[in-house]
Amino acid sequence: MSEELVKAIVEMREQDALQLTRDLLDGGSSPLDILDDCRAAMEVVGRRFETGEAFIPELILAGEMLKQISELIKPRLEAETVGEEKLGTVVLGTVEGDIHDIAKDIVGFMLDINGFKVIDLGVDVPPARFVEAVRESGAKIVALSGFLTLAYDPMKATVAALKEAGFADVKVMIGGGQIDDHICEYTGADAWGRDAMAAVNLARQWS
Repeated sequence: MSEELVKAIVEMREQDALQLTRDLLDGGSSPLDILDDCRAAMEVVGRRFETGEAFIPELILAGEMLKQISELIKPRLEAETVGEEKLGTVVLGTVEGDIHDIAKDIVGFMLDINGFKVIDLGVDVPPARFVEAVRESGAKIVALSGFLTLAYDPMKATVAALKEAGFADVKVMIGGGQIDDHICEYTGADAWGRDAMAAVNLARQWS
């Protein structure tokens, strides 16, 4: 583990984190090891947010750093994993009426580096688009993100649309904002995840 990289991310030193990533890659470090450092750093940031030591702006900046680091790493990672079979396909998106994407992007990133093919539909995605993506890809897992309370009804509508389209066997996970067991039951989703690693663990169970 590069404690220096973890510290740079946790301390929100964006340029230092990017330069350290370049140096590690050029020095022969494994892309997966660097991603493990990112994961460790995000866990620290997440804990600080939960305890009130970090706030939404810090989460947004951490998410942006993660995006940029992933852009540096992905070409190397793809070169190493050519030919490796994916664990499964996950259709991911922020539901209709909601445009928050940081949490969604982190979930997609973590699913990707843990061996899943991710089809990211973006934000403000209507139920019909999720159905279309499942039909086109044959995905058996759908991940719905929503930060606002107004996302609950679109989540419910998306679950219903998948069932109506004949995809009752497709597993649906939801996450974001104030999602809990009650919201999961309301929407008809199969499960909910508190964070990105919970999403990865659910996807593994369902694959």
